[in-house]
Amino acid sequence: MKDVVVITGGGSGMGLEAAKCMPKEKIIVVSGRTLKKLEKAVAELESLGYEAYAHTCDTSDRESVRKLAEYAASLGNVRNVINAAGMSPNMSDGETLLKVNAIGTVYVNEEFAKVMKEHSVILDVSSNSAYALPHLLTRLAGKNYKLAYTNETEFLKKMMKYANLAKTDYEKAGFAYALSKNFVCWYARKCAYEYGPKGIRVVSLSPGLIATDMGNLEKEAGGYLIGLSAEERMGKPEELGYAIATAADERNGYLAGVDILCDGGSTNGKEFKKKK
Repeated sequence: MKDVVVITGGGSGMGLEAAKCMPKEKIIVVSGRTLKKLEKAVAELESLGYEAYAHTCDTSDRESVRKLAEYAASLGNVRNVINAAGMSPNMSDGETLLKVNAIGTVYVNEEFAKVMKEHSVILDVSSNSAYALPHLLTRLAGKNYKLAYTNETEFLKKMMKYANLAKTDYEKAGFAYALSKNFVCWYARKCAYEYGPKGIRVVSLSPGLIATDMGNLEKEAGGYLIGLSAEERMGKPEELGYAIATAADERNGYLAGVDILCDGGSTNGKEFKKKK
């Protein structure tokens, strides 16, 4: 039985680049909302020698995620799950961002953990925005994170209460995005200890500003991060794809319960970069 790699948000950007870094003996399943984009990604992967399949999935819909997990399991042994699906502040309102980025992560981890066996990996893609909000705010919000898997309605209500502390609609969406990604880091840590005894390793990875379609949408608001990075540039999709793929490789077996901050140093640059 072949091993299967599932990549949500795998139709383009970092997700697709991660697929290209996977061993070619594994089956690749790319998922997302748009079938045409997925089919294009599959054609590209097949041209590189991969056995690849497309399967549409809305990660904010548990039943859609369940069907994706069942489909992947029908192809072989689900060995690696990369949850790269997500939305940014320029793409939607705060509540939708929380549903896709935060609650969607709950659905992916829970549903795939049901079909995964020992020596398998779940990698949840977060963002360096998880580190951007004041510590007091994330500490207060964090007290309510467990509501995401016990009472979704109350979770959204609590998170939007904090997001609405911002002034403009874009800033409110930005707060919600940052909270959703901070949640992803926390939830991946939680899952590492819940699924670890079953042999399922869980880790998260937080990219910085990356030159993808989504990253370019946020370049105007987040462009200051370029100056804070060590090399003063945006990240390349292929760089993040490699980082994600290696972190999600089952051979990297002792990397669990942590977030990998892969942002070119822009978060730490707030301390070490000289102001120009």
